[in-house]
Amino acid sequence: MPSPSPVFVAGTGRSGTSRIADIIGEHPQIHRIPMETRFIIDPGGLRDVADALSSRYDPTGGEDALHRLSDFLTVRVPGRRDDRGKTVPELVGAQRYRDAVQRLWPRLVAYSFDEPAPATGFGDGDRPAGPFPPPSRSRVVPRYFDDRRELIGILRDLVDTTFGGAAADAGKPTWCEKTPFNLLCMDFLWELVPEAAIVHIKRHPVSVLASHLAQPWAPSTVDGVLAYLIPIYRRWLAWKDTAELTGRRYVEVKAEDLAADWPGQRRALFARLDVDDFATTRTFEAHRLTGRDDQLDRATRAYVTEALGDVIRAMGYE
Repeated sequence: MPSPSPVFVAGTGRSGTSRIADIIGEHPQIHRIPMETRFIIDPGGLRDVADALSSRYDPTGGEDALHRLSDFLTVRVPGRRDDRGKTVPELVGAQRYRDAVQRLWPRLVAYSFDEPAPATGFGDGDRPAGPFPPPSRSRVVPRYFDDRRELIGILRDLVDTTFGGAAADAGKPTWCEKTPFNLLCMDFLWELVPEAAIVHIKRHPVSVLASHLAQPWAPSTVDGVLAYLIPIYRRWLAWKDTAELTGRRYVEVKAEDLAADWPGQRRALFARLDVDDFATTRTFEAHRLTGRDDQLDRATRAYVTEALGDVIRAMGYE
């Protein structure tokens, strides 16, 4: 088969995204980036700067977007560790990551200058407040890309260098990246990597809610999780109703279907990713999907089912 395309994994969170990304990453041709990288779609990342330097350009907004991207790529990403103590730069190659980030700035900045900072302390007119010259701060004029495709190409280079380099280090021709809220950013992901396959894994919304209740990063009450999840589902459903998916590689699977017929569903999944079947060590198992079912009593389950009724039906669950 030809070399497979890159893969993005998407979901609501607690729907099986980590599991399916691990499984895809076991394939001999696909390397899983072992951590959510976040810098493509999160606030302050590539998606924001793409808009700020093109369709939403103004010098102030563009400079702010570059400040936030700089903080994201040079402070937040290297400072966040996974449960093994690893960072994204370490997982894709620390020197490769630093070099790729450094190459980015000259391509996004039109001009740099120093702006005098406001005088502090006892000063008078144009005289400094003391024996030292007034401080200054570095400023940039962001580039304006009237051809957005040029900007997207620059941002794509960062992804190709880091993710592609990590895949090459693993001896594989392509990569898989998992961030659950890829679910809400598919149009940008396809703009950035048009050939990518996006795998959206679904799980029964009531089970997703029950699993969220046990997570420290999610609301701890049923009403809180409903307030958190319902807009996510509705936004995805609204997008899917209007999305033009012709020619795009969108793969939608149910975790429950994977568990019910793992070998057959695995073969179908890999076929849709244009790779040969491969017997992975990881699987989907029904008991792992229903392990929190007793977390909700009968009355609470009925309440949640009613609140999520339209979502449950729209996603093909009854």
